[in-house]
Amino acid sequence: MPARPEDLPRLQAQRRVLIALVTAQILSGAGLAAGVTVGALLAQDMLGSTSLAGLVSALSIAGSALAAVAVGRISQGYGRRPGLAAGYLAGAAGSAGVVVAAIAGNSLLLFVAMFVYGAGTATNLQARYAGADLAAPGRRADAVSTVLVATTLGGVLGPNLAAPTGDLAHALGIPYLAGPFLLAGAAYAMATVVLAGWLRPDPLLLARALEAERTAAAHAQADGAGGRSRPTGGRRRPGVPAGALVMVFTQVVMVAIMTMTPVHMQDHGHGTAASGLVIAIHIGAMYLPSPLTGWLVDRFGPLRIAAASALVLLAAGIVAANAPGDSVALFAVALALLGLGWNLGLVAGTTIVTDAVPLATRARTQGLVDVSIAIAGATGGMASGLVVAASGFPLLAIGGGILALAIVPAVVAAARSR
Repeated sequence: MPARPEDLPRLQAQRRVLIALVTAQILSGAGLAAGVTVGALLAQDMLGSTSLAGLVSALSIAGSALAAVAVGRISQGYGRRPGLAAGYLAGAAGSAGVVVAAIAGNSLLLFVAMFVYGAGTATNLQARYAGADLAAPGRRADAVSTVLVATTLGGVLGPNLAAPTGDLAHALGIPYLAGPFLLAGAAYAMATVVLAGWLRPDPLLLARALEAERTAAAHAQADGAGGRSRPTGGRRRPGVPAGALVMVFTQVVMVAIMTMTPVHMQDHGHGTAASGLVIAIHIGAMYLPSPLTGWLVDRFGPLRIAAASALVLLAAGIVAANAPGDSVALFAVALALLGLGWNLGLVAGTTIVTDAVPLATRARTQGLVDVSIAIAGATGGMASGLVVAASGFPLLAIGGGILALAIVPAVVAAARSR
């Protein structure tokens, strides 16, 4: 129940917004996971070599970073609906480009298309901010977690449809590995339609209108009392750097350890089924705890949960570094902790940034923050291989856990600036 009767329209709008966002996230999660499942394999098949297969992932991340800026700027100027819809439309276009490249056997077109395809990943992540626009300050983390957990449903569905969509592609005369991109294109296109048609009212525009009404009412009340009202909302409040650093460090640590765990397991004789199980557990831990994480952030505050994420990531690094090479169970535990630590950091960091940025500049700032997250992921992925080659997987794992502790001073500094 709303605390005040005038809050009821806002709560009703928030429910409609969350329904639209959750639907779009399920669809986009399927598109994202389907493409990621076979992207490197398709590149390897087309190039006949593994040497440039990793470039596909790098280009997708680069496209994601650029799209984060674009989606943020469009959302800032015109609202969440056109910003998110444009991002998913670009993801659909990139998926179609990958299919065309596979049919034509054109590796250059494949690279360009994968760059554009990255827009879908960025948009899927940016949607969490839209869930918090209309949420009450004490329920923002819960709204963010609701949007995040919806991605899990599509993320589980997408890889399981890789084989059926591959069979469909083969029946249509399209290369088998391009089949999941047919699903990705359709999923992103449907997410575009859902957001363009259902994300009404636009959460960011409505939040701005409500904020303007409150400000005008406060000014009128102050003028009537003969006093002077103090301006609100134009100045960036402390917390943006802290929230960004929390998400950047969790992303670097998560991507670095996650990327090299299957390689380390393969070196110890484990097959793809074992590493696939570990990664599946990891992905589940990244998203499924979101409702609980949202409650914890709203209950105890984002700074405390951000600090907790550092400790969980440290535990993940310690377990991974000390796991015997033949123990699938301990690798699964380590990556479950890794996913949980990432989830805690992402929800807490998102809440810190959203609380700290005024509506006047919120979407643009959030887009720039997500650029730093994308760059952090790319850095973690590239550096992980170099570290393992030079010093081994245990050093990477324990080093990642220690690096996560850098979150703690960032949180302490933010707490002191309040």
